[in-house]
Amino acid sequence: MTRAKSYFFCGIGGSGMLPLAMIVHARGHQVAGSDRSLDQGRIGAKFRFLEDQGIPLFPQDGSGVTSADQILVTSAAIEENVPDVVAAREVGAARITRPQLLAQLFNEAETGIAVGGTSGKSTVTGMIGWILHAVGRDPTVMNGAVMKNFATPDAPFASALAGQGGAFVSEVDESDGSIALYRPNVAVLTNITLDHKSMEELRSLFLGFLAATGTAVLNRDDPETTELAAALPDEKVLTYSLTEAGADLYATNIREAPLAISFDVTLNETRETVHVALQVPGRHNASNALAAMAAVYAAGETLSDIAHALSGFQGLKRRFDIVGTKNEVSVIDDFGHNPDKIAATLATLHAFPGRLLLLFQPHGYGPLKVMGDALIETFSTAMKPSDLLVMPDPVYFGGTVDRSVGSAEIVAGINARGGKAEHVADRAEAGRRLAALAKPGDRIVVMGARDDTLPAFAADILASL
Repeated sequence: MTRAKSYFFCGIGGSGMLPLAMIVHARGHQVAGSDRSLDQGRIGAKFRFLEDQGIPLFPQDGSGVTSADQILVTSAAIEENVPDVVAAREVGAARITRPQLLAQLFNEAETGIAVGGTSGKSTVTGMIGWILHAVGRDPTVMNGAVMKNFATPDAPFASALAGQGGAFVSEVDESDGSIALYRPNVAVLTNITLDHKSMEELRSLFLGFLAATGTAVLNRDDPETTELAAALPDEKVLTYSLTEAGADLYATNIREAPLAISFDVTLNETRETVHVALQVPGRHNASNALAAMAAVYAAGETLSDIAHALSGFQGLKRRFDIVGTKNEVSVIDDFGHNPDKIAATLATLHAFPGRLLLLFQPHGYGPLKVMGDALIETFSTAMKPSDLLVMPDPVYFGGTVDRSVGSAEIVAGINARGGKAEHVADRAEAGRRLAALAKPGDRIVVMGARDDTLPAFAADILASL
């Protein structure tokens, strides 16, 4: 990407597309795009932000793809009959997938730090990016979530940072197999649990990811990750743990607060110990911080500088994001959408008193079919008897999909296991149900992914209390 090119992003508002478009645009290339959500009149603020950056937007009808000089950027699984794809074929425009373009940029970087895993990768990516920024490395960061440290009134959708330094930090996705495209200097693997693919497929993908790196940062508290570590040379593995003093970096003296957590971190090799005070809560975030610390340490920074920088990390939007409190009821917006993420959120909340009123919107019918049993297990075991889960139907924006497993089936399974759950098909009605039930001391938690309207929905619930 040495000379200016013209890129057209089909689906530019997506959580993976928008930050990549911003990075490409910041590097001096022409960027334009289309999005189905724009055509449907949804998430207007995001598209106004893109236009304010000088990025033209078009209907997703092929009208923006008019020249063979353009390069069409699509998701890996986009249908061939989408008008932008049809138009690209007709005019002879080249086509590249989002992960292919990201991997190309990433692999060109002097120091590439890739973050993979079922859960925590957006937070770890944000932590690494903030640390490197704070110590003056001026990194490029590609994230799937808005990083609060970099968000401003003029740039509220700060899921990317386009730095001038040699470091490129990116979360990488296993769901479409594209994780195999990256050649990182440092690879982080947070955990491996059931999500988009079978466990056998995940083990193979993540092992290939780790084999291609210089240093593999691995979570010793996760059995699947620990098992993969045994297949790698010892000299390329750097482990971290909240419980195992034999890990390369390990935490002690963990102290939780409702909105924060602090702990000490020891580097086994030198016995150096530093204190870390995070502005985000939960043991899962302590684990995320250890992963970030290990990655930045492997990239050449000192433990003391890393710990000092972490104290300024403000978190990510939609990761345990407190929308507000009204009449002694708090509303929290959270990205929890798979069993591991949901369990971490519930554990963080249950560390302190208060009933939980949960709304979980599944991020599709396909994911429900893959992990329905695991979701039933998670909710039925992680909820307390006083908690209540209300599930609307899965998010659906069109297309062909098997709808044989829906929210009703998950609710029935949870109730059969002794949990308290209700299926309220319409999301707005589900929100009204929770607001009507709320009493002082309760916490309403909105969980789900792939739907940019969820933050506004959570704000509406708060306003209705």
